[in-house]
Amino acid sequence: MKNEEKNNNVSRRSFMGSTAMALAGIMIVPRHVLGGKSKAGLLYTAPSDMINLGLIGGGKQGKILSSYFLKTEQIRFVALSEVYDAKTELTLKHIKDSYAKMPQLGNYADIAVHKDFRELLSRKDVDAVVIATPDHWHAAMAVRAAEAGKDIYCEKPMALTVKEGRAMVNATRKYNRVFQTGSMQRSWPEFRQAAELIRNGYIGEIKSVKVNVGPPPKPYDLPAEPMPEGLDWSKWLGPNAEQSVFNAELAPPVSKDVYPNWRNYREFGGGMVTDWGAHMFDIVQWALDMDHSGPVEVIAPDGGEHPFLTYKYANGIIMTHEKWEWNNAIQFIGTEGELKVQRGKLETNPASLKDRVIGDTEKHVYRSTDHYKDFLDAMRKRTMPICDVEIGQRTATVCNIGNIAYRLNRSLTWDPVKEKFKHDAEANQLLGRKMNKTWGVHI
Repeated sequence: MKNEEKNNNVSRRSFMGSTAMALAGIMIVPRHVLGGKSKAGLLYTAPSDMINLGLIGGGKQGKILSSYFLKTEQIRFVALSEVYDAKTELTLKHIKDSYAKMPQLGNYADIAVHKDFRELLSRKDVDAVVIATPDHWHAAMAVRAAEAGKDIYCEKPMALTVKEGRAMVNATRKYNRVFQTGSMQRSWPEFRQAAELIRNGYIGEIKSVKVNVGPPPKPYDLPAEPMPEGLDWSKWLGPNAEQSVFNAELAPPVSKDVYPNWRNYREFGGGMVTDWGAHMFDIVQWALDMDHSGPVEVIAPDGGEHPFLTYKYANGIIMTHEKWEWNNAIQFIGTEGELKVQRGKLETNPASLKDRVIGDTEKHVYRSTDHYKDFLDAMRKRTMPICDVEIGQRTATVCNIGNIAYRLNRSLTWDPVKEKFKHDAEANQLLGRKMNKTWGVHI
């Protein structure tokens, strides 16, 4: 009896000890796992509400975007698709290091790697994709992502051609997806203030706009270089009908932390007209309330009346692509003042307009203070984010028709409703491009 009582006491002590340990275990679970609010009053994201992202493109921009999304504390990356092994390893390390620096993210979990992005799209644990590849891949990936039921964050410029952009819009709408274009300047205060000042008429009627971004693209002309180990060049070229030779300017080694120069060649990008223009022309479109339209004419520089690439809107506003004092910036000229804006800098004339508080009864644009959280919020609410696919298409179109005018070196009349040039078969041929059967999309 005594032994039995003793054993029962031991059992009770063991049970109580185990219970205490279990309770202690519960107590030390990181607070973010349970949801609720932090000491700063910020909502933690419970595991059931975390959004699973697949990252397509593990180069420099892919790494940058992975940081921005991780800082939202609302996502986890579950898969990566990249065709260059060295960049895969670097991006995986970068994400893992981010977890070590931000314990509030929880524990790092291994990320599945796929060289073929279609394998990533087939995963049921991927809620949305982040497309951070060269521009010539955007449409092929985004259309397939929509078909696979994934929401999409796609880097700007949204599309390499007008027709590819429209295919992206059509797929997004057909499959009821949320699509955020990476024109993050719309989530920055200086650009929002500029747009609201202009929409409310604080510098009067807009007469002209100057946009200072770099030059248009040129045909690919780089010599062949030895292929680096671990790069699947065929998959890097993807939908391109012509198989260009490898040069490290297109896909630099990870030892060089630079933006690659594929963007300078029309086979892969649109030069600075789309690279920086997709940011600055985007703000012009926003400020002028042209997010669902665009210019009606684009005129190539002629050395005379039009020394710069010139766009004309139906309301008479003239926009030029020309250099002025600020780089990668916009100057709005109105009947009652001027406004200049670039990243981190806003100047107005009159100067008092810079800090003007826009009243509750005045015109306001969509307010976002974090481009990445805005996308995640739109996913949860099933609403359109600040830079929806249609907006991305309209901005990319401004850039792309400008490049066509440069290429043909003549004036072109544009129909923003039909998205075609009027009475110009040659120009309309350049609204799309040949893509190979494996990766091309129906446009």
